[in-house]
Amino acid sequence: MSLFSGIWIPLVTPFNAGEVDHAALDALVRHYARAGVAGLVALGTTGEPDALDDRERDAVLATVLAAADGLPVVVGVSGNHTASVCERVAVLSALPVAGVLVSAPYYIRPSQAGVIGHFAAIADASQKPVILYDIPARTGVRLELPTHLELAGHERIVAVKDCGGSLDKTLSLLLDGRLEVLCGEDIEIFGLLCAGGSGAIAASAHLFPERFVAMERLLREGPLADARAIWHALVPWVRAAFAEPNPAPVKAALAQHGLIRNELRSPLTRVSRELEVVLGKLAA
Repeated sequence: MSLFSGIWIPLVTPFNAGEVDHAALDALVRHYARAGVAGLVALGTTGEPDALDDRERDAVLATVLAAADGLPVVVGVSGNHTASVCERVAVLSALPVAGVLVSAPYYIRPSQAGVIGHFAAIADASQKPVILYDIPARTGVRLELPTHLELAGHERIVAVKDCGGSLDKTLSLLLDGRLEVLCGEDIEIFGLLCAGGSGAIAASAHLFPERFVAMERLLREGPLADARAIWHALVPWVRAAFAEPNPAPVKAALAQHGLIRNELRSPLTRVSRELEVVLGKLAA
């Protein structure tokens, strides 16, 4: 197995009265390490990084790395100014991180040539492996198949978090075989793993992490029927986890389990009362 395989959790950032709750974050990291996850993503979309200032982002990463105690940690990086992203990645290269998860430039919608130049510059600036984050619903720009294939030739670009919405493109990447393909759409985890995906970066795995880990292991080692049974039981929760904007449902469910406070930063808001009731039943 490669490093970038198995179930990875893109950590939420807990808050308490408006401040980052480092004690809760430390406890979450240790909880997921005990559950057997393959690794963690700090400051990914689920971690509300754009609601944190630079000092807070650095402090969150420091807490995660200290609590992870050797469990691989990937850091989310985003931006539409290539030079600034390169500077950030160069700084992260000096830390004991397993890699960086980098999304396409958002809002400005560059050409595919611009996307290739952006990622290639970042990979050149990094001393750590780079995971492409293909999520056009958030960035406004899609990573087309030829773009993936060209970037796969860079020695430090090793994987993709696939939220691209194209099964044909996903299968083409799996058949090409140069990039590890990690599922980024939680409802597609089972199918992508069956097709040969390496793993998943799954916000919904914040809850019932042991079940997600067991399912992924069974899909690798068998029997398939047992993996399918676990997945079918998880599907209602996975659907609920994205019924309202991420990470609000995940935070609400974690709060119901007493792991964090149900607190987000504006403009994100807590889930509706109706969904909170549903989550309470599913999380029981």
